[in-house]
Amino acid sequence: MANRVQIPTSNSALIAMIADEDTVTGFFTGWSRQCGLAKEDKLPHCGLKYAQTTIKQIEDAFKEFTAREDIAIVLISQYVANMIRFLVDSYNKPIPAILEIPSKDHPYDPAHDSVLSRVKYLFSAESVASGRR
Repeated sequence: MANRVQIPTSNSALIAMIADEDTVTGFFTGWSRQCGLAKEDKLPHCGLKYAQTTIKQIEDAFKEFTAREDIAIVLISQYVANMIRFLVDSYNKPIPAILEIPSKDHPYDPAHDSVLSRVKYLFSAESVASGRR
């Protein structure tokens, strides 16, 4: 327990999202209603672009979001994460946390979730080390 990573704290942190248009819109709509921003004129301009996105642009967004100190969580559609799986699997910092989520047209598959794979590995390693299986 002495090797715990100190997680920086601040008054607020951001959530970044890499996903298709429907997933982003659904998430933002639900969040804005929860926060009392249901009127369209109160919604902030997000600057989102929904044209065909290249894998290079997805990689760049992932690298940018994971390098920023003001982002606490990166939500990424699992099918988008599969496009840059090598980056997602090699990411090993606690903050920002990377959470893979389902989308409308692509259901969640736990076999491809990097976080779930790491948790399973840690629990199996701990159970082997402690003599439990």
